[in-house]
Formats: sequence, structure tokens, C-alpha cells
Amino acid sequence: MSTASVSAVADVPVVALPIERFATVLDESAYRDLLGLRERASELLHGRVVWCVNSTAHGGGVAEMLRSLLAYTRGAGVDARWVVIGGDAEFFRVTKRLHNRLHGVVGDGGPLGAAQRAAYERPLRAAARELGARVRPGDVVLAHDPQTAGLVGALRERGAHVIWRAHIGVDEPNDLVREAWDFLRPMLAGAEALVFSRERYVWSGLEQQRIAIVTPSIDVFSAKNQPLAPAAVHAILAAAGLGPNGAAAAGALFEREDGTPGRVERRARIFEETPLTGGEQLVTQVSRWDRLKDPIGVLEGFARCTDPFPLAHLVLAGPEVDAVSDDPEGAATLAAVLEAWRALPATQRRRVHLACLPMDDAEENAAIVNALQSRADVVVQKSLAEGFGLTVAEAMWKGRPVVASGVGGIQDQIVDGETGLLLPDPSDLVAYGDAVCRLLRDPTLAERLGDAARKRVRRRFLEPRHLTQWVDLIADVLEGER
Repeated sequence: MSTASVSAVADVPVVALPIERFATVLDESAYRDLLGLRERASELLHGRVVWCVNSTAHGGGVAEMLRSLLAYTRGAGVDARWVVIGGDAEFFRVTKRLHNRLHGVVGDGGPLGAAQRAAYERPLRAAARELGARVRPGDVVLAHDPQTAGLVGALRERGAHVIWRAHIGVDEPNDLVREAWDFLRPMLAGAEALVFSRERYVWSGLEQQRIAIVTPSIDVFSAKNQPLAPAAVHAILAAAGLGPNGAAAAGALFEREDGTPGRVERRARIFEETPLTGGEQLVTQVSRWDRLKDPIGVLEGFARCTDPFPLAHLVLAGPEVDAVSDDPEGAATLAAVLEAWRALPATQRRRVHLACLPMDDAEENAAIVNALQSRADVVVQKSLAEGFGLTVAEAMWKGRPVVASGVGGIQDQIVDGETGLLLPDPSDLVAYGDAVCRLLRDPTLAERLGDAARKRVRRRFLEPRHLTQWVDLIADVLEGER
């Protein structure tokens, strides 16, 4: 088995975005607070670099969130930089195993012993050397998720302040979860703060360390969340192969994060019996090809329960599997979904469309997701486990009615019956199908839930709140220098 590293560390370009754009979203008081936060952050971090470290720049909610948060941080006058660490196939096999077990599921069933620790640590030694040559004493490093835990000690020795952020967790840990904790916990001993998305995600055995709870957020100005006119929605979907070809390709436009125009030109790789015509009632789930997102359950529950709605079609979409470097199970999951789709009766198979979205241009991909969610009559997120589930907040911001599992951070976003419909048991396909049908049958309810959902996101899940929490935490950590 090859152990050659793809690359130890790679820089991810980050643009600077002005926080003044939030004047159109926040009320006057909140906007004044944001301007004050900019001054505070600039003074607090003057002369320091804030480094964000994770394992991929594309293909997941964490990467998308980092891109926007760092852009606004740079726009506030802070020297914020983003680097991703590389690794060989065995490294990512181990980190995917950790990812699954932190969610309480067995994954591939492999061990987490001495051999796996060696495979995990080997690529990180090279990454630590490269980062150590660039990070200066007093800099702040924000390291994200299991892939980076092994860097904490070396960066602390360098004199940096290190905060480690876990984006995944479970409300009720089992022995699999504790096994992952035991693997990672010794490497985090030097971190000056540990950040989780929910109180119930905090690990046992961390009593000596600073714990912070920071809920994720979305960027409402990004290509994924910016408002799209109906004509643009139809044109983007047509350009991507997910709508009727009659829409003019010239209208498949969106705005890039730097303010320049972008156009969707690449087509998705689609598995379907017949193409969409534009007249369907559309049910959509957009997620990585991950068994924890339960794509087969989404497909089978839809097929079983929507016969009374012959115009209802399901689009199950995810990234092109070759483009997500830190998820070695994506291709196998997609293959299993395809097998389940092909096993459906022909009349049901005709109403299900599987789409691998192009990832060559991250913002083009985001615009396609935006159009899919904006077009959907119902957005689904039927995860078996979920750290937070940014796709839920994204759909809520667009005013879409959401049917989602009552797991993890999804519970913090949806108030059942008020801002969406929660599934108490994610494995109950009948309850899932009934919830979808309820919304297809009752457009007044769907509209009411969508309107309330957008208001909840505005209050709780926008980036100014997120940035404020990070500045507060960093200030707390830096207090020890004085």
C-alpha cells in the first residue's frame, strides 16, 4: 500500500469581503454591533496571523463555512489564512473511520489501534513541519475536525495559540464514540480551547480545558444562498441538465463572492429514466454521498409514499465523488444508491433523479445547489446522524419547507410544526413519506413553515453572530499572554 502524501500543506486563496454588506440584512442595532466588532478584532489581532487548518477546500459544509468566515475576517482587516493538509489513502481511511465513530456508527468496522495511529500520524508530521516553518509565536491556529488533531502539540510548541473545533458529535455517545474520543483526546491536551456545536457534543474527560459552544452559520450572500430570480433558477437548472432545455443558457447567471458575474456552464452527471420538464412538484435532498445522510432511505421512502402525487419527483444530489478528497466512501455510497434506484419499479424509478454535481468550480456548484433548493417544493435532510446540517439552514433561508430528522444540530434549527417538520425516528420511512406528502398536499402549510423558517435563520444562524463568538473566544485565549 502506498503511503506517499499528496501534499503536506496547500494554501487556499481567500478574498476579502466587506462586512458593510450586512447592513441590508441586520437591524440597525445589530449592524452597529458588527461595526464595533470589526474595530475590536482589528485591534486584538494586530500583528498576528489567524490560521484555519482543515483537510479539504471543497465538498462539505465546513469548507463552505470557512470560506465565508475567513473572507469577512479578512475584510475586517485581520490577516486570516486558510491551509488544507494532505494525506495518503490510509490516512483518510482512518479519519473517515473516526468520523463515522464520532457519529456513533461502525463505518467500515476496522480497528483504531497502533497501526492506525501510525498511519494517522505519518502525514501529519510533514504537515507540522511545513506549518511550523510559517506559523509564528503568538499566531492563532483554528484547527478543524479529526484530521487536524495531531497537529495541536507541534503548533503549541511553536508558540502558537491553538483552538481545536469539532464539527461533528452525537447527543447520546456509545462505545464507538468513546473509542474515537480515546484515540483523539491525548493529541488535544495542548489545545487552549475546544469548540463544539452543541453542549451535548462535549466529550467526557476534558474538564481541564476551556470549552466553548459555537453554532454554525450560513453566508446569505454566497452563491449558494443569494436570491435568484425564477428565470435564473430555471436557466441554471437547464444548464446543469436538471431542467428543460428551453431555458436560455445566457440566463444561468449568479454573482461570485468577489462581485463579478458567474455563469453555470458545466452539466451534472445524471442518472434518470426521463428528464425533468419543469412542471413537477420537486422534492430535493442535497448532501455528500455519505451513508449517514441516508440517501437510500430518502429514495425508498419517497418511492413508497408518493404514488398519490404523480407529479412529485425526487432529485437526490451530491458532489461528483472524485472531487471530495477526504471522503473515501463516497463512490461506494453512490454505487449503493444507484443499485437501489435500479431496483425500483419502473413507474417509481421514472420519478427519481440522481445527480452528481460538478465540482470544478466551487461557486458554480453552489449556484446549482441554490437553484435546486430554490426550485424545490420540499427540501429533505433525512440524516441518520448530523453534526449540524447546514443544508437545513440554507433551505430555511430560501423560505423552503423542510422535512428533516430530529438528530444533532438539526434540532436546533427546526421547531417542529413551526419552522419545518421533524422526524423523531430517522429510520421510519413511512413517517418520512407522510411528512413529505403532507407538504405536497397543503401548500398553505408549506408557505407558512417556509416564512417562519427564514425569520429563524435571520435571528440565529447568520455570520455576524458566529464571528462575534469567535472573537470573544480568541480574546479569552489571548488573555493569558497579559
